[in-house]
Amino acid sequence: MSDKYKNVNVLLVEDDTFLANIYKTKFEMEGFKIISADNGEKGLSEAKKKKPDIILLDILLPKMDGFAVLEALKADEGVKEIPVILLTNLGQKDDVEKGLEMGAVDYMIKAHFKPSEVVSKVVEVLKL
Repeated sequence: MSDKYKNVNVLLVEDDTFLANIYKTKFEMEGFKIISADNGEKGLSEAKKKKPDIILLDILLPKMDGFAVLEALKADEGVKEIPVILLTNLGQKDDVEKGLEMGAVDYMIKAHFKPSEVVSKVVEVLKL
């Protein structure tokens, strides 16, 4: 297990427990600290409380969808600079463009990327 990224906190907002665990395991194997939230409200409150280095945000979430979370994050002085990568099954161009316009740094369609590629994207975005 690497400790190269031990000071890097990743907030994963994903309601699919199975998938969340796969990502969590992969990030932890690489040495990242993972904070998980299984709905949008929890994700937003964790972001404000823990101030992670980066947020992986699903779009289809219970209680508050990813776009609402993203909007709230970008409107909050304390967390608006945190990069957000949208993790989604939605490949619709409109959704992707909407997310990027709202301030997400990137998006990844879950079915197209292995967890290791998601880790690589985080490393790339954070310039680690």
